[in-house]
Parts: sequence; structure tokens; C-alpha cells
Amino acid sequence: MAREVIHDVLILGSGLAGLRAAVEIARRVEGADIGLVSKVQLMRAHSVCAEGGTGAVLREDLGDSLDLHAWDTVKGSDFLADQDVVYRFVEQSPKEIHQLDRWGLPWSRTEDGHILQRDFGGHSYPRATMAADKTGFFEMQTLYDTLQQHGGCARYDEVFASRILVNDEGRFLGLSVIDMASGEMLTLRGRALLIATGGAGTLYGFTTYSDTVSGDGLAMAYRAGLALEDTEFIQFHPTGLIPSGILMTEGCRGEGGYLRNNQGERFMQHYAASKMELAPRDIISRAMMTEILEGRGFHQDGELDHLQLDMTHLGAERIHQRLPLIREVAMKFIGMDPVDTPVPVRPVAHYSMGGIETDIDGACTAPGIWAAGEAACVSLHGANRLGTNSTAECLVWGAICGEKIAGFLGEEPGLPDLPADLVAAEESRIFEGLLGPGGSASPFEIRHQLRDAMDQHLGVYRDGASMQQGLDKVRELKAAFKDVQVEDKSRVYNTNLVRALELENLLDLAEVAVASALAREESRGAHARTDFPDRDDDNWLKHTLVRQAGDGLDIRYKPVAITHWEPVERKY
Repeated sequence: MAREVIHDVLILGSGLAGLRAAVEIARRVEGADIGLVSKVQLMRAHSVCAEGGTGAVLREDLGDSLDLHAWDTVKGSDFLADQDVVYRFVEQSPKEIHQLDRWGLPWSRTEDGHILQRDFGGHSYPRATMAADKTGFFEMQTLYDTLQQHGGCARYDEVFASRILVNDEGRFLGLSVIDMASGEMLTLRGRALLIATGGAGTLYGFTTYSDTVSGDGLAMAYRAGLALEDTEFIQFHPTGLIPSGILMTEGCRGEGGYLRNNQGERFMQHYAASKMELAPRDIISRAMMTEILEGRGFHQDGELDHLQLDMTHLGAERIHQRLPLIREVAMKFIGMDPVDTPVPVRPVAHYSMGGIETDIDGACTAPGIWAAGEAACVSLHGANRLGTNSTAECLVWGAICGEKIAGFLGEEPGLPDLPADLVAAEESRIFEGLLGPGGSASPFEIRHQLRDAMDQHLGVYRDGASMQQGLDKVRELKAAFKDVQVEDKSRVYNTNLVRALELENLLDLAEVAVASALAREESRGAHARTDFPDRDDDNWLKHTLVRQAGDGLDIRYKPVAITHWEPVERKY
């Protein structure tokens, strides 16, 4: 039987949202016993990869405003964002920036000492609050340092969660986890859980995500009976470096970089003349794919067709000061110096607008469970996220969830009973099932085929026939997984086992995403259908909700909260 360890609260995921929540709980509850669970070393969470900035209104004296940030976000979402959520976000985000400043984050500064902000796509004011082009890293470092000032936080590094344990009423009971260093299965108990595991970008082969971002929290929540919301909306960032997909931050264009086709033309003038390279990401990604599909891309044997990101006119000093990481990455990975050479880029899978359904406070429908950051869908981003709003969301709802969980700990009397059969069933599934004898399917081959299917059938442009082929393929791969073979039968640092468990999660999420996209017969934001090219507010101004129903899916819908602006045609 798995050894049981008890904490007040469990935080699953150690990125920006998880760390911000941990700090908030520690600040509010003296002696709070927090279990911080991460499948990687704590500071290796994908949040360190955030580069360009964090969105916040800091200069109302120079013309920015909360209303303007809210409008930009709602319009950028193609009017699918819940507007009450958007207003809460824009009001709280500046407070988080100033809080991090007090905690010691080394923001970039103007000559007169103000925190430096730059332009970003879809924003009508430069509000991308930046620490050069390493913003996520410095935010993570600052939160981690701040957390060290509080006691009571137990770290579970390199511990893989395989199941969220809930009772028949859906009440949270604990987590089944595998300690990779010992191979031991543990049962972590807590009165509350925060899911902050990030997105699911490794569904795709060409992606900006770290290889560990496999949607674990979303899949476990789905299997625990929670709904996944708006998963058809997957953002493609315009500038993924060829051939790796490494992110070339939107800050490159915020600093004045150009996108060019094989004729040397700044082609965005044909798609969003008023914004050019600073249009929202969905619009630019569609424009880039159109250029490539119509033959105006660059072709090189063995590589994806691409366009160019040209920063040569910015000058060495500006690139050294504002984009040092980008220059380092380009030089190390493709041997090109962006100071004097345009770099090859193409739209790349980058972000999940959808996630676990929550209310405006980040609470899930299951008692005792909250979700924050990219794993959650509080309905802030709608059909398309504006750059810089993701790290800001992690900070805002990390703090909100931390506050709500702190209050919950003061009210909730104790731990509900945990039926022994739940734990035993999970142990048997992993150690007798996946690590048992038999099985012939290769998890690595299934994962390769899954990524190919997602790249091919759920890309920037999609249509019903192709998505149906994709859904059929995903279900074929799900069936094949039932006969999967994990060759390494050991328990200590069994990365083959982890890969198989991640694959199981990705297969569930792929089915939900493709089925949701196939059902939505319109084009909105990042969901661009060639067979339904127009936005359809009469029939599709609503959020998709998907729950597991036996071996199938239960797809339902709920309304969008419209409190300020009715949808209008989206032009830039």
C-alpha cells in the first residue's frame, strides 16, 4: 500500500501560478503546511521560458487605462472572453507588477527610473512589462526567493502525479504520485488542491513548449470528472525558430522587427495595415500561412517552409540591451546573428486558451480543487490570447487562488476518508498494468504519430474533413495504447514509464480538442475553418464544455459573460 503523507494544501505545478499561490498561502496562513509537487526540478518549470513581458497598465498618466487594456483583451479574444473576468484581470495585474518590484524583481528601466514597457501585438499601448527578454525567468526567481522567506513548504521535485483522487461526490481526497528518485508510489493527502501544471503544447511536433509540458493536470482533472473548456482554441505563435520551434519572442516585433516573405516584402500590410507586425497572433499566423501556401515562403530541403524575421535595422546596441537571449539562441541553434542576418520563422504551437473550467475565483466544480495559469480556463483569453496576458494571468490568479485556498483552510474541518481501493487500483494500473508483462505497442511510435496527426489536422487552418481524419487517427492511437509496452521494468527514474503516462494524458486531450474543434462550425480567433470561414455569433457565441462520459465525450456549452461590449467586426 502506498505510503501516505498529509499536508494542508497541495500545489501541483511549480511554475508562475503555483509559486505565486504558494507565496500567498504562506503569507496569509501562519504555519500553513504546503506540499509543492513538480515533475521537474522546481526552477525548471516551463514558466522560465516566458520571454517578452507581462501585461499591465502602469502609465495612466501617459494615456493607458484599464478600460483600454480590457477592450484590447476582449477584442483580441474575438469576443469569447468573459468580460467580468477581463476586468478583474486588468485591475489586478498592475498590483502584481508592483508587488514583484517590491520583492526585488530586476525590471528593465527607462532613463528616468520607471519600469520599462514595450509594444506587443494587439495592444494599443506599450504595456509589456519587461526584464529584457528573460521576464519569466526573473519572475520565477523572484517568487522562489520570496517563498524561501516562509517556512512550511515541502518540495516534491521530480515527483510525477498520476491520478487526482476524488470521492463519489467529487470531493478532493489526494494525489497518487510516483517519486522518481525512489520509484515509490505515495499518496499525498490535503484538504485543498491547486492544479497549476500548464498547457499541453507537446501535442504537436513543431512547438515552443518544453518537452515536459504534456497536459498532465488537465487530463487528470478530466478523468476525475471535471469539465475541460474551449480546448479547440490552440494558439500558434507567429515566430517559431526553424527548425526547432524555439520561441522568438513577440518582443522582437515589439522592438520594431519586420516579417518578410521571399520577395523581401513586409506582407502584413495586406492583412492588418494599421498594426502590421503588431497585430494579434491569430491574424499574423494566418497571414504567414497564407504567404507560405501561396508560394511566397522560403523553401529548403528537409525543413518546413518559412518566412523571415528581420531585426537587422534595429542595430546591435538595441538588440544587445532588449533582446540578448534571442540573439544568443539564434547564434547557438542556427549559427545566425540577428544583428546582421534575418532569422527563419514559422507559426508554431504555443499556448492553450482552453483548460479546466473554473469560476472567476479559479475554483473548480469539485469541492476543494482550484486551477490557475494555463491549466485553467477562467475564460480570460477566449478564442485568442494577447501576448503578455499569460504571465500576468498566472500572477493574478495564482494570488487569487492562494487567497481563496487560505480562506478555505480556515473553514474546512479536516480530511475526508480515503477509500483504500482507490489507491490500490492506481498502484495496480501502473505497476501491474503498464510495468507488467505483455504489450507490443511502442509508446514512442504512438507519440510520434499523434504529433504528426495534430500538426496535419489541427493547425492554423483546419476543415471538417481533415479534422474528422485527425479524430479517427487519435482514437486509433488511443486503442493502440491499450496494448502499450513499457520496456524498462525498473522503478527508479523510469523515464519510459513517465513518457507512457504523459502519452496517455496527451491522447485524452487530443481527442477532446479535435472533437471540440470539429463541433464548432465557425471561424473565431485561433479556430480558423476554411469550410466555415465566418464568425457566427448567433450560433457559436458560447464556451465549449467537455466531460468524460464512459468511453466517449459529453460536449455541452455555456454562455459568454458580456458585461460591457457587444461583439463587433474585428478589424486591425
